[in-house]
Amino acid sequence: MSALEAHRKPAREPGAVLAKATLAAAKRLAMPNRDLASILGSSEASISRLGRERTLRLGGREAEIAALFVRLFRSLDTLVGGDEQKARAWFESPNDHLGDVPAARVKSVEGLVDVVQYLDGMRGKL
Repeated sequence: MSALEAHRKPAREPGAVLAKATLAAAKRLAMPNRDLASILGSSEASISRLGRERTLRLGGREAEIAALFVRLFRSLDTLVGGDEQKARAWFESPNDHLGDVPAARVKSVEGLVDVVQYLDGMRGKL
């Protein structure tokens, strides 16, 4: 192994990167592990191990839903200018266009897709 190879950082596994991003988004929205587990179709224990002992398997349903959740957060974060308090307030408040509180809507895949599409539409107006 050359000196250059020895100093090169190993590439992060994509499943680990997605797990970290998912957990960070949930944390910034003050979402309990139980709610994130409900969204991902996983167990609360699985979520608590996520990022430490396990990663998301790309191509699996859990990873696909996690990617949508991260997309939701990134869109919302852009719309509120990085203000976590505003993001949480929006996420936890009734929304007439969505027909419910976004935090409740995202607990189903259909609702998660609806919220992501709504936020994408809002970003398109900027």
